[in-house]
Parts: sequence; structure tokens; C-alpha cells
Amino acid sequence: MSEEGRNAEEVRYRALLDLDVSRPEALEALVTGLHDESWRVRRAAADGLVRLPDRMAVVDRLIAVLGERDETGARNAAAEALAGMGASAVQPLVHLLGHPDPDLRKFAADILGQLALPDAEGALVAVLLEDGDLNVRVAAAEALGRVGGRGAAFALERVLSNPEPLLRLSSLESLAALRHPPPLADVVPLLNNPLLKRSAYRVLGLIERTEVVGLVCRGLAASESRSTREAALVALGQHSARMADGARPAMYAAVGEALRRLLGAVSWVASALESGDIEVKTGALVAAAALREPRLAPLVAEVAQEERLVPEVMRTLACFGPETGRELLASMDRLSFPAREAAGQVLVDMVDESFVPELVQMLDWGEVDLKGVAARALGRTGALEAVEPLAGFLSNPELAGVAARALVALSAGFRTRVLQALQASLEQGAQPVVLNALVRVGGTAQLPLVRRIAREASVPLRATAVEVLAAVDPSGGLELARVALVDEAPRVRAAAVRVLGQVGDVSLAPLLQRALADDALEVRLAALEAVGECGAVALAEDLEALVRHPDGAIAFRAVRSLARLGVLRDEVIQHAVAHEDHEVVKAALLAGAASGGGEALGLGLLGHAHWDVRAAAARVLADSGEERLLTSLMNALVSETDALARRALVDAVERLSGR
Repeated sequence: MSEEGRNAEEVRYRALLDLDVSRPEALEALVTGLHDESWRVRRAAADGLVRLPDRMAVVDRLIAVLGERDETGARNAAAEALAGMGASAVQPLVHLLGHPDPDLRKFAADILGQLALPDAEGALVAVLLEDGDLNVRVAAAEALGRVGGRGAAFALERVLSNPEPLLRLSSLESLAALRHPPPLADVVPLLNNPLLKRSAYRVLGLIERTEVVGLVCRGLAASESRSTREAALVALGQHSARMADGARPAMYAAVGEALRRLLGAVSWVASALESGDIEVKTGALVAAAALREPRLAPLVAEVAQEERLVPEVMRTLACFGPETGRELLASMDRLSFPAREAAGQVLVDMVDESFVPELVQMLDWGEVDLKGVAARALGRTGALEAVEPLAGFLSNPELAGVAARALVALSAGFRTRVLQALQASLEQGAQPVVLNALVRVGGTAQLPLVRRIAREASVPLRATAVEVLAAVDPSGGLELARVALVDEAPRVRAAAVRVLGQVGDVSLAPLLQRALADDALEVRLAALEAVGECGAVALAEDLEALVRHPDGAIAFRAVRSLARLGVLRDEVIQHAVAHEDHEVVKAALLAGAASGGGEALGLGLLGHAHWDVRAAAARVLADSGEERLLTSLMNALVSETDALARRALVDAVERLSGR
């Protein structure tokens, strides 16, 4: 196209984009645009027609354009516009299915399929079963795969015995799209048809019959087309997804035997694991589990990049033998992060003491996640040689937790050596998690050390010591907590307050009252939680005053603790509902619902300024089960502009109306 032609095209394109669709002449201007030589202009015209207010007039005009036999571009653009007209186009297109011209009937069936609205199901079924033109029937079969419904599925089943291969093919594909399993007897004859076998295998996987595994194995072992074997893989993955765990060993045995008869089976499964088709990947995971070939393990782990396949990846890797662990170790630094996570979880269960050298070497790698995998695995080796390298990471903030847990696991066999490592680390100022590990391994014998740490160590260790002591020795923990309440560090005072809530009782109310007035927000928040935990009802008045506090974190916890104590009064709830922080408002709403007053609160909050309060109100009203609230919910739905709040309102309306 010349420069002049491109400029002229741009002018026509922009004219349609800027067209005022409310003007009377807009319809014909846009229909003229459908006939433009430029696909961009035709696309703009189709988009503009969808925005016109008089939809029925637009639909009639578009159907007229469909009848212009020599205007291929205009007809396709009109079909595109009709597909965007929604329910307004269904009945006119259903009427068009009866047109004498089979070309127009096919257009109508194609567009109804794109609309995918159930109102068209009956008409499309009639066309599928009765129309005299093969192309129209094929289009109806394809459309029914999108429209759905029981009538569509049963009609598609009937067509599987039709002598026309294209009609059977489109019916198979639509049954697969609908995930509707046809009778096995109707599918088996199609597995040998060169044109139909790929689609036939896809629907075979939907059928819950024991014979399916044998038929799938026959497809896997076939030396013919790759596409057929991949279709058999899809069937295998679909069938496996519904299979009980107890039946899997027999399936793996049958699939493994079939694949071993296939030349280059391991290479083929490897390529299937890298397929862009997620259904092929799913079946390839089952095939890999059946082959148990260690070389496939890294490729299996990489499938974890598909988040919904992670459980199947884990199941597959668990089927492999010990040698798989070494294969995963060797490739760990080359795997993607999701693959590392999956491989790491499985690797931990595969290691034994012979893996220690490789795992220790892995601790020297740069990536923190790889070091974490190595540390977890070392804890499962049951080897004395794993203690020292793990101890070296107890001072590392990123790895101290996993190293400490690994040492706790090793303490089952080497308690004295692990205790020595943990104690030495604490003397050198280790991370707080080490103190937890020390008490878990050493028990009450370590309490003198814990008390000393609570007095003399760093702030993080002092705070941890207070809580660790209370977990092992509640009375001693309370005693230490009383002392720690006057510690100079807010973190230590907050830990002491948490202990008062967890192991104390109402007699500690005076101590908690002082904590509620602490200068540090961290301590005040811990005190608010502790009051509710230990049942200090005497402090209800203090909590009520804090419900009006401008800090939302304080007001929120005050509401929650009052509700936990069972003394949240209606007057206080009203103050909470008026709070500027929407989390406080939601806490009051939920507390009111729990005490039987959520209905009135919910109705009042349907007009709240914040969307998630409106959504929470809708959920509370739905939980009430009161059908009489439907009118209020539907009125709120009409004016709601936020998508998430609308979803909550729609759900509430559906629940209360019994849909």
C-alpha cells in the first residue's frame, strides 16, 4: 500500500473510532465500514456496532450483511460483531438456522457457538440431527461443544455412528470440550480410524471403566503417529486424575509394560513432558511414574511451573527410586524455582547417609533456596557427619531455622552431639530459633540456661527465652514474664505479655492493665490479645475506651477481645461501625453477626464507602438465610460499581434465592 493509501486508511479508521454512536446515521456509517478494504477499519466498525443502543436494529442489519455473498470481508466482520451482541442476537440467529441458503445456516451456527448461550441448544440440536447440508451439521456439532447441556451431549453421542467422518470428528471434539463421556462401545471402533483416533482417545480418558487403561496402553505402544500417542497420553492423564490411589500400581505396571515395547519411549516421554499442551504434560507425568527412569526426574520437576500440576508432579517423583535423588541433586542448580521447590520436597524423603557429601557440597552453592533444600535433606540422612555442617548455619539469619530443625531431627540418633552444637552456637550469639531447638532436644535440663539467657542475652534471645520457658514450665514462665514486663526492650515486654495471655488467668488483670498503657505499640497490641485470651473481663471498660482509638490496629484488637470475652455491647459495636478503619468496621460486623445482630448491621453497611465492607455485609446477610433480605441485596447490586463487591452481592442473592 502506498503512503497515500495508508494515510487514507488511517483517516477512515480514526473516523470510526471517533464516531458518536448516539447519532441516527451511526448505524449506516458503521455498516459501510464493514465493507472497507482494510481489516483494521472493518474491526473498528464491528466494535462500534456492538456499542450502538438499538441492539435489535443492529442485529437485523448485521444479518442482512451476512447474506451479501460476494462480500467476504464484510460478512466475516458482521459475524464478529454479532458474536459481541450477546443474548440480543440469539433468537434472530436461531431463525437464520432455517434459511434456505446453507451458507447462512452455517454462519448462524458458527456465531451461536461463539455466543455460547444455552438458549440456542435446542435449535442447534435440531440442525445437527436433521439439516441436509454436511457443513451446517458440522458447524452445529462444533457450536454445541461450546453451548453445552445434556441435550447437546446426547445428540452428539447419536452422531458418533454417522458414516460422515467430519461429523463424527466434530462430535468427538465437542464431547471432549464438554467433558461428557460417551458410551465405551461407541468409542472403541473409532480408535482404529486414522482420521478419528486422536479425538477418540481424548474422549476415551473421560470414561470411567477399567478397560480404558488397556485401550490407552494400546495407543501408547502404537508405532504409528506421534499425535495418536499424545492423544493416548491425554486420555491417560484424564483417567488417572479420577483414579483411587489403590488402583494406581496396577495402572503404572500396565503403562510401563506398554511403553517398554515402544522404541525410544524414554525420549518420547521426555519430549511430552516439555509439551506446550498441559493435557499432554499431565499424561506424560503418569507415563514417567510408570517408567521410573531417573533421567526423567528433572523434566518431571520442571512441570511444576504449571501450578495446577504441582500435586501430580509430587506424586510422580515419589514413585521414583533412590537413584532419582542423585539425578535431582546433580541438576538442582539448573532447575527453575518452582521445579526446585518440588524436587526439594521429594529429595528430602529420598536421602540416606550416603548422600551427605553431595548435600554438604550443595551447602556451598550461592542460592539460599538450594542451601535450604540441602539443610533439610541433611536432617533426614540420619548421619553423624551431617551435624557439623548444619551447625555452621545456626548463625545465618536466612538458614538458622531450617538448620536448627534439621539438627532436631538428627538428635534422635546423636542427642549429645547435637546439644553440644546448639549450646556452642548460643554462646556465640546464635539466632533465637536455636534456643527453641535446644529446649526441644534437651528438655527441662536446659531451663537454667534459658533463665540466664532471659537475663543477660541480646533482645531477640531474651524475648524468645521468655516464651520458650513458659512452653516448657508454665509456672516458671509466668514468674519470668512478670520480671520481663519491666524489661527496657519493647520486644521482650511484648513476649512477656503474650505469655500472660497464654498461660495466665484473670488474676493477672492488673498487670495487663498496665501493659495496655505501655508506651510501645507492640506491647499494647499484645496486651489487647492477652486480655481476651486469659478471660480478664474486669478490663472490659478499658477495652471499650480503646474501640474509639484512631489507630485501627488498636481498635480492631479491642473489638475482637471484647467479642472473645462475650461482653461486646451493642453501643460499643455502633462506635466500632463508625470507625474510619474499615478493618475495625468488618470486625464489628462479624462480631455482631456472631451474637445475632448481624442482620441490621449488614443492611446498614451495604452502603458503606469501602468496597470490602459492602462485600462483608453481603456475606453476613447471605449467611442469615433470610429470603426477605433479597430486595435490599438486589437494590444494592443495581448501584454497586466495584467488581468484587458485586460478586459478593451476586453470591448472596443466589444463595438466598436458592439458585
